[in-house]
Amino acid sequence: MTSSPARRRIALLPLDDRPVNVLLPGDVAAVAGVTLDVPPQEILPDYRTAGDADALGAWLLERAADPETVHIVVSVDMLLYGGLIASRTSDDDTRAVLARLDTLREVHRRRPELPISAVSLVMRASNSYSAAEEPLYWTEHGKELHALGGDAHRLLGETEIIELGDLTAVPAEVVSDYSTRRLRNHIANLSTIGLVEDGTLDFLAITADDTAPFAAGSAEQVWMRHWMRMLPRGREVLMYPGADEVGAVLVARALAADAGVRPSFSVACATEEGMTRIPPYENMPLTASVSRQIRAAGATEVPEGGDVTLVMHAPDPDRHDMFRGRPDAVDEDAVAETIALVRARLDAGERVALADVRYPNGADEALVRALADEGLLGRLEAFGGWNTAGNTIGSVVAVAAAAVVGRASGTFDERAARIALLTRLLDDFAYQAVVRTDFGPSLFPDRFPMPDDARVAEAREVIHTELSALLEALLPDDGIKITELTLPWRRSFEIGLVLQ
Repeated sequence: MTSSPARRRIALLPLDDRPVNVLLPGDVAAVAGVTLDVPPQEILPDYRTAGDADALGAWLLERAADPETVHIVVSVDMLLYGGLIASRTSDDDTRAVLARLDTLREVHRRRPELPISAVSLVMRASNSYSAAEEPLYWTEHGKELHALGGDAHRLLGETEIIELGDLTAVPAEVVSDYSTRRLRNHIANLSTIGLVEDGTLDFLAITADDTAPFAAGSAEQVWMRHWMRMLPRGREVLMYPGADEVGAVLVARALAADAGVRPSFSVACATEEGMTRIPPYENMPLTASVSRQIRAAGATEVPEGGDVTLVMHAPDPDRHDMFRGRPDAVDEDAVAETIALVRARLDAGERVALADVRYPNGADEALVRALADEGLLGRLEAFGGWNTAGNTIGSVVAVAAAAVVGRASGTFDERAARIALLTRLLDDFAYQAVVRTDFGPSLFPDRFPMPDDARVAEAREVIHTELSALLEALLPDDGIKITELTLPWRRSFEIGLVLQ
């Protein structure tokens, strides 16, 4: 009698409880036919309520002890603070935070053969007056604190201490609190680099969201690059723009490592100049961030003939943001050029994944509608067009890489791949670019989390109806239905979708 093969499982400690950090990595694992374990909801964070850091550490040790677990993927922000928002708002001191890194050392001590991949974020400084994800003083001083970090960054290299007091009207006690939090998080990031050097971590990505070429976080990246250059294994650390997509990318990396498969990507863009643009909320040219996202997923970039052709729909030179609604004008030439490139590569027999980074916070509506009209949408290997360029690129690369791994291993799940593609089309295009634009002002008049359950239920019903209609219009008779729709943080910014 032949025994059934052992199950292969990956354990993920996600960045927070939102669907892109929990469901998207699960979709990636499912494409390759692998099970993803995540902590139970009761110990995860709930919006501004931090997760149970001690329980999360215990869960990680428990999963590491399971012989079916073949890889550990860890958000350091979840392990140390209890989630993304808690990393900005927690009052835990530096000593308490650093002690939680011992969980990773203990996992490595108990199972030194078990690979650990981790991501740690550079703390952002949102250029806004929204305290939805920040300390409460952001409502009064957010933009000034953002500017303060940029001014301090510009002074790097000065040999004298130059007062910044005249550059901001922020009270000293607020600057002290904010800067102390940044210092704590920066020390934690440096300590995590040390875990790469001593062999505890097999891979580390340090990523940054909502940043700018001159910002407090960009200055901290300069200091971290020093240690990445000095430490022999520090040179293996990847640092690039991103955040919410990294869990999915590292799950793809774990899949590739476990299967002994190294996916390859060829990158194509209809305009060569488009790859040199720095997308909004980021601090490096598109070509650099794409290369690092591919490497983070355990894949390689090749000039031609990759397992997947990654087509980039280049950033808008006018830097429009879909959160503000539709652009005033559509660049029909840019749309037509990307459509022609996608069609040519598909007709040549290539597997094509499309990263639509034209605008932050939603897909290019004209592009997706044209893809549907041309019958190209359903032929894509993967699609993304949400939030920042880094978010989009990473999610597209992760799904496409998982498909390569699955096909090479004989575990590819075509149904899961279809659901992963349609989930992003419904979220990034149908919801973010169309439904939120058309109905957002009436459904979410305050833009921030809604306390009223009746309003949440009304919004969910309208969104479900509109998305179902758009799904049928884009891909008629596809057989996929929306079985669950949630508003995880009770705001317009993200939805959760379950398809069947």
